[in-house]
Amino acid sequence: MSAELTEKWEQIGRDILSLSRNELYIGMRFLDLALGGLRYALDPQIQTAGTDGYSLFFEPYSLAALYENDRRFINRLYLHIVFHCLFRHLSRRGGRNPEYWNLACDIAMESLIDGMDKRSVRRAVAPERTETYRMLKERLSVLTAEGIYQVLLEKRLAKKQLEALKEVFTVDDHRYWPDPEKEPDRTRELENKWRDTAEKTETGLAAARKDQGSGEGELFDRLKVQNGEREDYRSFLKKFAVWREELGIDQDSFDYGFYSYGLRLYGNMPLIEPQEFKEVRRIRDFVIAVDTSMSCSGELVKAFLSETCGILLETESFFKKVNIHIIQCDEKVRSDTVIKEKKDLQEYMEQFELKGGGGTDFRPVFSYVEELKEQGAFQKLKGLLYFTDGRGTYPKKRPDYDVAFLFMKEDYTDESVPPWAMKKILTGDDVAGSGKRLDKNIRFV
Repeated sequence: MSAELTEKWEQIGRDILSLSRNELYIGMRFLDLALGGLRYALDPQIQTAGTDGYSLFFEPYSLAALYENDRRFINRLYLHIVFHCLFRHLSRRGGRNPEYWNLACDIAMESLIDGMDKRSVRRAVAPERTETYRMLKERLSVLTAEGIYQVLLEKRLAKKQLEALKEVFTVDDHRYWPDPEKEPDRTRELENKWRDTAEKTETGLAAARKDQGSGEGELFDRLKVQNGEREDYRSFLKKFAVWREELGIDQDSFDYGFYSYGLRLYGNMPLIEPQEFKEVRRIRDFVIAVDTSMSCSGELVKAFLSETCGILLETESFFKKVNIHIIQCDEKVRSDTVIKEKKDLQEYMEQFELKGGGGTDFRPVFSYVEELKEQGAFQKLKGLLYFTDGRGTYPKKRPDYDVAFLFMKEDYTDESVPPWAMKKILTGDDVAGSGKRLDKNIRFV
């Protein structure tokens, strides 16, 4: 192909993408930053189009064929790629299987676009897609990439089934997505770039919904969840720490008596002696409650406990002697294990058995903790973590300690959480290291 013809087709491809971007912008002005966040780049080797988070690579012949068939296909393709960036799929694979992750991301974005009542992207939903969405919604409240990935793994799909799903949901080419292990710096850079765009898009979408009654409720909810993950789980746990003096040299402070004595004795030579005690902020009295009802996955409970205990085992997280109660509960308190030191945590996880399987009622745990307090089981209870799917009866009265309800992102329901309680939505990345820390079998008893 001559250089002149190549240049001509490249311009055709750019024009098609520009027309698509403009049409999307007219119907969804809150996406202005996201739609303008990718520059166009020709790549004859790519399958239709794809992105690396900076450029939108395109193959002009396939674009032209799609445009000639129905320009809405181009609009959907463009929006699909932009949504991948907004939801940071390019930077959040972590240690997941790339094949399953790519498919999960495509299903998540297509489910979102299929649910949008916008003329520029509207089309009839194929029966295969409808059936897939139905199957996923039996397990997930919200169809996120992380949740879909977990379901696909648990399904143990045969190669033929996997290829059939790819045929139905594959839209763009993911070859330019970074490898998080080989390209950690680029992955972090992409995360930061698109997180900023996503937060601004959420703000614009909130204003559009308020002023114009825009109907993109699911998009707003998903962005709100995604953007609310700025604080990692390790930092979140530090909110439950308390100050206390411990034996140890404090390099940041000194004895003012020696300092003044040196000035009086030598005139201009203070004596500096570091303090032998220092204040540290760590976890001591604490309660971890886990919802063991049938609606909670046993593997997720184990993953949560493994990761939480793994963080607590680190020396900077808690005092040498602690008083941590791990309570398993459905509609009743099923077990209470008291942890006093590191070896207790290790033994508990090595012999871990999930007890329960009934309905969900959060109140028994709070009543039980009050009984423990009356019995003098705690010196100063700082907080309670409750890992759950959110479906249950909450207590009405606020206790005199901090409470946080923790939900897995792919299956959370937090509408009824009392206003006095904290909420933290965990992602697969928050518990990704758990399987490496403690990988024991789990069973109901």
